[in-house]
Amino acid sequence: MPEVNSRKSSARLSSRRQINPRIWLIRHLQVALSSLGRLARAPFASLMTMSVIGIALALPSGLLLVLGNVQALGKSWDGAATISLYMKPLVTDEETAELAQKLRLYDGVSEVSVIVRRQALEEFRQLSGFSEVLNALDENPLPAVVVVKPDESHSNPQQAQTLADKLGSADGVELAQLDLQWVTRFHAITKIADRIVWVVASLLGLAVILVIVNTIRLEIQSRHAEIEISKLIGATDSFIRRPFLYSGAWYGLFGGLISWLLVTLSLWLLDAPVAHLAGLYQSEFELSGMDISTFFILLSCGTLLGLAGSWVAVGRHLNSIEPD
Repeated sequence: MPEVNSRKSSARLSSRRQINPRIWLIRHLQVALSSLGRLARAPFASLMTMSVIGIALALPSGLLLVLGNVQALGKSWDGAATISLYMKPLVTDEETAELAQKLRLYDGVSEVSVIVRRQALEEFRQLSGFSEVLNALDENPLPAVVVVKPDESHSNPQQAQTLADKLGSADGVELAQLDLQWVTRFHAITKIADRIVWVVASLLGLAVILVIVNTIRLEIQSRHAEIEISKLIGATDSFIRRPFLYSGAWYGLFGGLISWLLVTLSLWLLDAPVAHLAGLYQSEFELSGMDISTFFILLSCGTLLGLAGSWVAVGRHLNSIEPD
């Protein structure tokens, strides 16, 4: 008996090796098209399942797009990180202007503006309310200030701090102060939002798998007699499993397409109000939609979730069906 079994297994292996790749591809294509045709014969039920999957995928996809737009908007705001370089008292306005000209050539610097000592005194006089006290002074106690705005590549707190340390070592600079309060808060909020989005995406991905599991389970039960007959005539488990796996993949793929349509429609509805709000703040900000790479990632995720759900359903319920 062991020799017979070994011969059978070796014969199976040799037969598998002799399968023509072209025939194998044609068989899979036939099963994929037949699974798609089965879904098309029940359009309402199939569309309902695909819509549920699409809504579940649209929520995290839309939240990720909104978060990306918010991060892009934050980088374009004037409230981004700024570095104030306070000059030494003996540094003249001409030397401060020369330093500002050199700083404009630094890597990571977007804009450079100069507040000369007289301008700083006038601003302090207007804002502080101590104009009479300042008039009693013999000389201007305020230093000149060079205000540096980092570019987008140095907009996060770590890179901005590195740039501030570099600029603070320039000749004539007594103190380099980095305004990180707004930037730090903004990055903390976006990190929390990003973590929440991924948690929601994980939960909704699990929900998609459960929807596919339940749908494929019902389909297996409805084809109980067909599966029994197939096993009686010698059909292998992989042959029986194949159409259900393709059905799950089709559910996930079309669910991803519906998700893309929902997200695109939502962004289109929000585009005009967002543009109007941005115009009130003299901004040219526009919502960015889903690019082609994100679109294919969404379809791939939907297809993989559909395959995962159908694989779980088939593995759980197909083995329990045996011919009497």
